[in-house]
Amino acid sequence: MLKSLLRQSRRAGAALYWLVGIVCCAGTVLAMMLYNNIAERKHEAASTTLRIVDLTETTVDPAEWGKNFPRQYDGYIRTSDNAKARFKWSEGRPPEDEIHAGMNKADSKLAGDPRLKTIFNGYAFAIDYRERRGHSFMLFDQRETERVKQKPQPGACLNCHASNVVAYREVGLKNGAPGELSDPLLSEAGQKQLFKGFETVNKMSYNDATQLVKHPVTCLDCHDPKSMVLRVTRPAFLEGIANLAKSSDAVPHLPSIEQWRKGDRKSEYNPNALAGRQEMRSMTCAQCHVEYYFKGDEKRLTFPWHNGLKAEQEEAYYDSVGWTDFTHKDSGAKVLKAQHPEFELWSQGVHARSGVSCADCHMPYMREGAMKFTDHQVQTPMAHVNRSCQTCHNYTESEIQSRVDQIQSRSKAQLDRAEIAVVDLIRAIQAAAAAGASDEELKHARELQRKAQWRADLMNAENSMGFHAPAEFLRICGEAIDYARQGEVEVAKLGKKKQ
Repeated sequence: MLKSLLRQSRRAGAALYWLVGIVCCAGTVLAMMLYNNIAERKHEAASTTLRIVDLTETTVDPAEWGKNFPRQYDGYIRTSDNAKARFKWSEGRPPEDEIHAGMNKADSKLAGDPRLKTIFNGYAFAIDYRERRGHSFMLFDQRETERVKQKPQPGACLNCHASNVVAYREVGLKNGAPGELSDPLLSEAGQKQLFKGFETVNKMSYNDATQLVKHPVTCLDCHDPKSMVLRVTRPAFLEGIANLAKSSDAVPHLPSIEQWRKGDRKSEYNPNALAGRQEMRSMTCAQCHVEYYFKGDEKRLTFPWHNGLKAEQEEAYYDSVGWTDFTHKDSGAKVLKAQHPEFELWSQGVHARSGVSCADCHMPYMREGAMKFTDHQVQTPMAHVNRSCQTCHNYTESEIQSRVDQIQSRSKAQLDRAEIAVVDLIRAIQAAAAAGASDEELKHARELQRKAQWRADLMNAENSMGFHAPAEFLRICGEAIDYARQGEVEVAKLGKKKQ
């Protein structure tokens, strides 16, 4: 009996021994697998490029960059299929009537907002004015707009709609700039090539200038091909931001400018030398998403930032240089046409003042395994609220969407009132002129139309529908309404004088 118990005890001990051994072996294998996985993820996180091709200052084709950066390139090409933004047509999805007609054009803002035909009467925007779409369409849409086809435009238009860095440099070299195309863009020779080409292309016809380019904005327009660091490549922005730095307008969201102002100012402010990475994540966007005009016979693309970034500061600059975009066909007023001032309006908002860049919302970070990278499908933040908004705002996605909807709905309603007021003033001036009012009598009313129309148009042209700076948007629309109604009062006074 005792021997039997001892044999059972030995067998149980042996079984336990083997069980412990198996568990230890399994644990060791699992630990090794975990270690190997961690090592792979660390290597994956450290290896951000595949290094298949050698990128240079002449590599314009984004597909070549995509061989080294496939994740970023995947986002870039998907800008042709962006999500729909409220109050705007979906980037990349043509209206049903145009799909059936075999066309591929963005929706018409003139059809969606008929008041614009009256506001722009006498200017090319009354002929064709389309909603913006994703970056994939920027060159196609510009080439196909009736504004370009029916009204000859200068090569300066090319600044915001194409990858033109190499084109500028090639033209610069042909026109006497020093060096070679292989010179680093930010070298002295590279900058001289860039600016000389810019100056030459600006005054070319658009039809000739557009033959110099093949792609919409590409990787080379924002990144150094060797180091991948962000850089500014547009001469107009370099000049504009230098003028802004010399102004007295407070720009706390651009700390490198504030720091430059405290120095000796012996050299011009240069973002490529002074701006921090977070600033560059907005400045690269600001090369195009801004207000501008074509200065003088040279058609030099110019940003009106000499006094500051606010609506009235840009207006004061235009007044000081005597600039007018067109004379209104109905009212005879000399008025301005706004472009797309996203950078200016964003600069007045809480996000800019909190250190949030354009890329943080429109190009948020993504993860694949251990790889963290910037999403290059530039589009509305509402397409990815979890990555764009919830990283900072601890609210549900539905709550965030509701808040955005409320801001934009209020902004749209105020913009509608501003446009209605501008149209009412135009009709009042037109009627007074038809009744015999002189140019001198209508002078002040026309000046008020210029002020009202500038503000309403500026907010219409800005593509966030007020979200970039809600209070500023409402302020500017409110001023537009006020100036327009003041103009109507001035016209009404003329009738009383004749009674």
